[in-house]
Amino acid sequence: MQATRIELLQGMPIFGAIREDVLQSLLDQANVVAVPAGAYFFREGDDAQGMFVLEAGCAAVLKDWEGRKYKLHEFHRGDCFGEMALMDLMPRSASVKALEDCSAIELRPAHLMRLFERDVEQFVLIQMNMGREVCRRLRATDERLFAVEMNAEPQTTIMQVVRKPPN
Repeated sequence: MQATRIELLQGMPIFGAIREDVLQSLLDQANVVAVPAGAYFFREGDDAQGMFVLEAGCAAVLKDWEGRKYKLHEFHRGDCFGEMALMDLMPRSASVKALEDCSAIELRPAHLMRLFERDVEQFVLIQMNMGREVCRRLRATDERLFAVEMNAEPQTTIMQVVRKPPN
């Protein structure tokens, strides 16, 4: 099973060029969590505890807005989510809900801290890879926001809606 997990991680951008022994060490520390369909990995506003690598199943990113939940994205086997928790330690910016029964590897900041103490070069490479992944997602979000802006009514842009003062 560990060989399959190492192969899964090696195929992900965040773990690109990370040595097998380092991945094995991370997996030895990591929790494997099972989340049944309909349950949440975490909810928007929760304390950030770690990131997840989806081994099986499908999950959706949900964002609350004015009492409703909106689906922003779906994750499938080999996708990761929650990596911002390993970078900024801020509360969750969205919820992630299992659409099917899911299995995921959970990595926590303490796991990366142990790696930092053992192998700074591999730690830095993971941090750089996470930064690149967050940047890719930010670029995609920028493109979506721009598309919405271009199709918005001339008097109301998405930025005006986002900045709308509370009633």
